[in-house]
Amino acid sequence: MKPKTEQEKSIRRVVASALVGATIEWYDFFLYGVVAGIVFNKLYFPASDPLVATMLAYTTFAVGFVTRPLGGIIFGHFGDKLGRKSMLILTLMIMGVATFLIGLVPTYESIGIWAPIALLLLRVAQGIGLGGEWGGAVLMAYEYAPKEKRGFYASLPQVGLAIGLCMASGVVALLSSLLTDEQFLAWGWRIAFLLSGVMVFVGMYIRLAVKETPEFAAVKARNEASAIPFLDMVRRYPGNVFKGMGARYIDGVFFNVFGVFSISYLTSTLKISRTDALLGVMAAALVMIVTIPFFGRLSDRIGRTRVYFWGSLITALSAFPGFWLMTHSGGNMLTIWLAIIIPFGIFYASIYGPEAALFCDLFDAKVRYTGISFVYQFSGIFASGITPIIATALLKSGGGQPWQICAYVLFAGVVSALCAAWIGRDNRAGLGAPVPRPAR
Repeated sequence: MKPKTEQEKSIRRVVASALVGATIEWYDFFLYGVVAGIVFNKLYFPASDPLVATMLAYTTFAVGFVTRPLGGIIFGHFGDKLGRKSMLILTLMIMGVATFLIGLVPTYESIGIWAPIALLLLRVAQGIGLGGEWGGAVLMAYEYAPKEKRGFYASLPQVGLAIGLCMASGVVALLSSLLTDEQFLAWGWRIAFLLSGVMVFVGMYIRLAVKETPEFAAVKARNEASAIPFLDMVRRYPGNVFKGMGARYIDGVFFNVFGVFSISYLTSTLKISRTDALLGVMAAALVMIVTIPFFGRLSDRIGRTRVYFWGSLITALSAFPGFWLMTHSGGNMLTIWLAIIIPFGIFYASIYGPEAALFCDLFDAKVRYTGISFVYQFSGIFASGITPIIATALLKSGGGQPWQICAYVLFAGVVSALCAAWIGRDNRAGLGAPVPRPAR
């Protein structure tokens, strides 16, 4: 066996730091969502009306999605001016400290209105931190990797979403099983948040050993860093911004239909237990750990836009047989789990795997952090944030049948496929090299 070169060691170290950081960030973000409807509605909001309390708890959860674009712009700006590494350390600290402090916030009974205010402010911090984290994590892997392997290496931090989702659900499920309901509500849930502090120390240790990416270091050495990266991005890459946001549409819609809404559909409409529904989503996330890098590597071999085009259409179409199997499962859990795992764990990975490199390809190193962060996080407001609301409305208008939801998913898939084809048409120089407009 040949000894590893210094470049290979550097890439592995960078990928490990990006993956660990992304996992921690997604764990923190999803953990809030898992706990919001079972703890925060009871402990942090007035209990006179349980429905209102739950709605308020989920509103603080939604705030995280709204503030993510702000984090993307802020850290994208400084990441393109000062460097990727320093921003990644800062975003990890913000996210980790905010999550740790949530585990220490006194309840509404103890400090009154200051309890939900503190929760809201810490959730804002979480959203800002994650908004800057995603772009930096995938950039470190992308810019360190050889050009012919960028799809594969940029897909590895994407695995952090799957691991983080599994960990957040798993830790809460474990604590719920080991403790009584009274113990879990009194103090057990806090352990899941305090655990983030330990993970942050591990992530920081790994990240501090990573150097700045060679591509950005070259930009700094030539003194070519953009004065205002966001304005530079808008001026030179307006078409690429819209193409990227359109391509992102199916990602946000499909993830929230199968990863979020499906749990409500299974429990409320089909009367499946929440534990069984969550196990299906967790199993799909475990499968994604393998399928995401597979499709990332495939995008290096046959082209990013080609994988993304067909992945968008096939993923969207899979919603129909997926919901058909759920609806006609007769309560058979194996059928229900397959209805989630195949579309969500396999087909969805065909877009989420190559997505990071596809977006990175759209911008040059001067504005790449800003560009991919804005495309991913801003589009998430309409692609991700409002999807559960749309799906709920479509289920009601469809008389409890999910076919209008599937049609909406298909619409999103067609939009994303067309945008991927648009990127491919305007980009004939290999695997998605950007076509910048001349700077004036």
